[in-house]
Amino acid sequence: MERTEKETTYQETRRVQKGDFAAAGQISASYKNMLKRLGVDSKVVRRLAIASYEAEINLAIHTLGGSMTIIVYPDHIFLVVEDTGPGIADIALAMQEGYSTAPEEVRMLGFGAGMGLPNMKRCSDTFEITSELGLGTTIRMGFNLLN
Repeated sequence: MERTEKETTYQETRRVQKGDFAAAGQISASYKNMLKRLGVDSKVVRRLAIASYEAEINLAIHTLGGSMTIIVYPDHIFLVVEDTGPGIADIALAMQEGYSTAPEEVRMLGFGAGMGLPNMKRCSDTFEITSELGLGTTIRMGFNLLN
C-alpha cells in the first residue's frame, strides 16, 4: 500500500459498532454503489461486496468495534479492516470453513456460520491477516482492477 495520495481515486474509512446488526451490510452496500458509479467491473464489485459484508459482520459479532477503510487506485482496490477486540488465537483454525466462535444468540440471527474469513480470502486477490490476543485483528485485502 505504498502509494501517494495523488494516485487515489477514492478513500473512505467507516466505523462498525459491536453488535450493531441493524446496520450490518450498510457499509458493504455503499462500497458496492460507489464502485459501480466509478465504473469498476461488475465481477470485482461483486467480490468486494461479499468480502466487505463478511468483514462488516465479523466486526459486529467478534469485536469491540472497528473500522473498514477502502482505498481505490486506478489499478487496484485495498480494503483494510481493523478492530479492537480479543484477537484470534489460532488463525489457521479460524480460516477453516465452518469454524466459528460466534455465540448462540448470534447464530440464531442467521450469522456466525464460520464462512467469513474463508469467503474474504476467496473473494480477494490478496489477503493478509494479523492478530494479537487482547488487542485486535487487522485484515488487508486487495482487488486487482487490471487483468
